[in-house]
Amino acid sequence: MRTLAVATALTLTLSASPASAATTPHLPAPTGHQPVGVTTLSLKDTSRPDPWVPTVPYRELMVSVFYPATSANGPKKQYMTPLESERNLERENIPGLSLDILSTVRTNAVVDARPAGRWHSLPLVVLSPGWTQPRATLTALAEELASRGYAVAAIDHTYENRATTFPDGHVTGCAACEVDEQPGFWEKFAQVRTKDTSFVLDELLRSRWGALIDPQRIGMTGHSAGGAVTTQAMLADPRIRAGADLDGSVHVPIPASGLSRPFMFVGRADDYTPGAEGPYDDWETDWTHLTGWKRWIMVSGTVHASFTDLGVLAGQLGVDIGDSIDPYRALAITRTYVSAFFDLNLRCRPQPLLAAPSPAYPEVTFIG
Repeated sequence: MRTLAVATALTLTLSASPASAATTPHLPAPTGHQPVGVTTLSLKDTSRPDPWVPTVPYRELMVSVFYPATSANGPKKQYMTPLESERNLERENIPGLSLDILSTVRTNAVVDARPAGRWHSLPLVVLSPGWTQPRATLTALAEELASRGYAVAAIDHTYENRATTFPDGHVTGCAACEVDEQPGFWEKFAQVRTKDTSFVLDELLRSRWGALIDPQRIGMTGHSAGGAVTTQAMLADPRIRAGADLDGSVHVPIPASGLSRPFMFVGRADDYTPGAEGPYDDWETDWTHLTGWKRWIMVSGTVHASFTDLGVLAGQLGVDIGDSIDPYRALAITRTYVSAFFDLNLRCRPQPLLAAPSPAYPEVTFIG
């Protein structure tokens, strides 16, 4: 399997310094002008059995909805439960790091804050996490977009990560991990996430959130396998008007008929050699089948986890993930360029940042 799609976010870890044990990790504050609220939805699709555990006669999903709020006052969202943290860290075997440390991460989103926004005023961005990763790992990006006036739906794809906790207390594990070496796995994976995404859109638009969301301005992005599947979700659901792939290797390519809606690739400059076989050769193939507005940028000094929360959290905890860029800088670049992409393609706001390389971001190289 290709490393971009399957690498866990901390597989390059070496050690944690003893001092890091006393650190309370936190997500950098979003830079937009609006406070951020968040609510958690438990959704059940009774039209299909679970694709990974067929004995479950429905597909259940947990979704975090982030949005601009009227106040920054109130309890902040818990990043993960202690059990979720333990299951995500136990395989990493990091000396000196408590397995429940990710349950202590301070976030910026106020739980169930009153939403701000006029009738059908908010563009919506769907976030899909990487293979085996929970939706929590994209929280900093979700908070950033919400602070800039977006609604954001971050989806946990059940049985595809180490732990998803449901309101009644039951916790699912990674049943799909038991079959990820089988032929046809990635094609099935893309189909499952595509159906999950369309179902979540259906549920959001028919719920009370549908009164705030502009159904004509929906985008999608994700990290690793969650970014790679964005093109397939766009092909299957025309409501998704623009998409971006954050360092995700493509296992199911865009067909020759092409994708005509706006799309952006964001990856690691240090691992890319144009025209050579490597982790981005599938992007070169897909690039030729993108027939609408498109951009491809690479960021020097980054590693796979740099485009998620785990880059900055690892830095705070003294964990070496192999990056040579300041993790706060990497997150700032990710937030800035993703926000610019959706501002351009969902809000029709000119974005000089996406027109040409910027001296303010010398780490960013334009491939196309």
